[in-house]
Amino acid sequence: METIRNLKNLSFTTQMALLSFAIGSILFGLYFVIPKNVDLLILGFFYLISAVFLNGIAFLNLFIQFLTNPFEREELAIKMLILLSNIPIAFLYYLIIMN
Repeated sequence: METIRNLKNLSFTTQMALLSFAIGSILFGLYFVIPKNVDLLILGFFYLISAVFLNGIAFLNLFIQFLTNPFEREELAIKMLILLSNIPIAFLYYLIIMN
């Protein structure tokens, strides 16, 4: 219960990054439980497109705030890095599945 309260205290963009990571990891794990399932690959592809779009909008919002709020740059930069941290993880998942 304490963990759920701590998650609610995080910023929206950090929550979105964690949720994107969690959903992507669940889909990645399901691929090994149900291997060579085309429906799962299609679902994963559409999830990837939607996650890139939504995280891109959130990143653009943070970047605009970064440019306009010089006193909050450190906090905004950390939030942007958290959002961007999903990119190498998604790429690693892609490499593992395609091999």
